[in-house]
Amino acid sequence: MSIVIKGVILNGQKKDIFIRGNIIQKIDDSIDLLADSKISGDGKAAIPSFINGHTHAAMTLLRGYADDMHLQDWLEKKIWVAEAQMTEEDIYYGARLACLEMIKTGTTFFNDMYWFWKGTARAVQEMGIRAAISAVFIDFFNKEKAQEQIEINMKLFDERGNFGNRVTFTLGPHAIYTVSEESLKWMADFAREHGLLIHIHLSETQREVEDCIRKLGIRPIEYLEKIGFLGPNVIACHAVYLNHKEILLLKKHEVKVVHNPISNMKLAVGEAFPYERLKTAGVTISLGTDGCSSNNNLDMLESMKFASLLQKYHHKDTTVLPALEAFQMATTNGARAFGLNCGEIKEGALADIALVDLQRPELTPHFDLYSDLAYSGNGACVDTLICDGKVLMANRRVENEERILEEARRCAFDLIRRASQSNG
Repeated sequence: MSIVIKGVILNGQKKDIFIRGNIIQKIDDSIDLLADSKISGDGKAAIPSFINGHTHAAMTLLRGYADDMHLQDWLEKKIWVAEAQMTEEDIYYGARLACLEMIKTGTTFFNDMYWFWKGTARAVQEMGIRAAISAVFIDFFNKEKAQEQIEINMKLFDERGNFGNRVTFTLGPHAIYTVSEESLKWMADFAREHGLLIHIHLSETQREVEDCIRKLGIRPIEYLEKIGFLGPNVIACHAVYLNHKEILLLKKHEVKVVHNPISNMKLAVGEAFPYERLKTAGVTISLGTDGCSSNNNLDMLESMKFASLLQKYHHKDTTVLPALEAFQMATTNGARAFGLNCGEIKEGALADIALVDLQRPELTPHFDLYSDLAYSGNGACVDTLICDGKVLMANRRVENEERILEEARRCAFDLIRRASQSNG
């Protein structure tokens, strides 16, 4: 299978892009090679598709269900009650909706942590995008529960190949306050042995840090270093409450950090992400949306804007986190964090490409592409999406999107009905 994109704006110049299989083979002023399909790039800009560094994909089913509540009430009275009723089919329908939303907004890869791993993997396989998927590992410091979780993860690891090469199995310890030291050590060892990524929530709230100090006498990142958990395969999500020593430890172990600005603001974590300090230390920082219960969408362009504006507001400095850096967090940095051969449009890279419609009113008059994308654009500006050399969206149309929406809607309301009944 081959594709040629004709006359598209790439890095400010009109170019042709030739794709064979799933690789960008050639970029030139004019390409006359025969291709199975041709895409007109007229009035469009080619950009690397987005990489969403932290999601709970199937939480699309809970979008808007329990907003504007105190965090503990939100969790205990709504979210956990609903999640207790979820089945693998629920996860499949919710993840399929998430994949559709990400395709419609220019994302071709997401890093996920949620229940029923196979449901999400099946959705990713069918929808044609990429994902690193972890099953939530929570043992609540119970040895029996820990062994059960270990066995589940080992079985999923053995079965991971059933879902194709766009699905990557990862380990997903929820957080240091829900997972025992023994389990964290097991995951660190298992990940090193098998070359796996580890996806964890870390230092998201002040309470998490204070509880760790009270129980262990040290801060969360110091604790994880002490038990041999940290490494370049660790994806630390949120990382809001960090001191200088912890930032240096993150750099020392080449831990990758994912910033989730909208979730942090909506859940009122009480502090701004330490972007400048992490950047100065040389830590790789990518961008995520979090789940749709705490965002409430999966639009990476919106997350770029919030990330940049939050830092400007916090530092009282308009030059902090400029548009280009925000864009790189969602593309180049994400590719680096997850070891992907994408994040840039260049010969030899994976053919993961978004075409942006420059005729949109919000992108007019169009002085600077990165400013337009970060500050005035949104996911609806993406016209065409290619992942792994296949067109997933053309002219903003995705195959079977109406059916996907209807099935997710039905599934969501049925889930909430079951949760309400179980809760009396």
